[in-house]
Amino acid sequence: MVGGVEATDMSTTAVIAGVGPGLGASVARKFAREGCDVALLARTESHLQDLARDLDETEGAGLAVPTDVTDREEVADAFDRIRDAFGPVDALVVNASGGAWKGLREIDVDEFDRAMAVGPRGGLLCSQAAVDDMLDGDGGTIIFTGATSAVRGREGAVGFSAAKFAVRGLAESMARELGPQGIHVAHVVIDGGIEPPESEVDDPEQYLDPDAIAESYWHLVEQDRSAWTLELDLRPHVEEF
Repeated sequence: MVGGVEATDMSTTAVIAGVGPGLGASVARKFAREGCDVALLARTESHLQDLARDLDETEGAGLAVPTDVTDREEVADAFDRIRDAFGPVDALVVNASGGAWKGLREIDVDEFDRAMAVGPRGGLLCSQAAVDDMLDGDGGTIIFTGATSAVRGREGAVGFSAAKFAVRGLAESMARELGPQGIHVAHVVIDGGIEPPESEVDDPEQYLDPDAIAESYWHLVEQDRSAWTLELDLRPHVEEF
């Protein structure tokens, strides 16, 4: 089921835009275990190839598509490759973000522009590339990865915070535009740190487990359209909450 619509006998095609060794990889593995063919978009090819091979050992399949999501032509070419390999896109997870961790007086305009390009511009380009497939088919799902900085600005991170606020606005606007046409758009606030891969932390309860986050993302894909989630707030279990 994608976007509350029953799947056909054909495989579900999912695109993860912004795949690193943490959350992006966990989401890709979860979707592939559920039988999705998963296309992996990021600038670094070596990690993508290894992950794609791992996904081929699951119920689904993987495809590494090295892509700069800020580049319109690269994004268009990437989605053409995905359709050639897997067919129309049913689900898109926009996980790409970036930004210099600097305050107003330290950040330069190029660093600020880069944060806005990777986040809201990249999200826009990937969504535009995917949405016609969903409108022509049985609907679909688009999920944006947000952060605490999407709902309250963070000191010393004006670029990252501005970009995350913009992504949240993009997601909410798209949800209202596309929801009546059968496309579920959701924004997920990651309200806390994500446990880093292959390294130990002093207090794991202070961090979110990326595999648990991936389970929540899949739940958004499966939701019946009568009760779609617009925004999901995920946070670690700590006493003050």
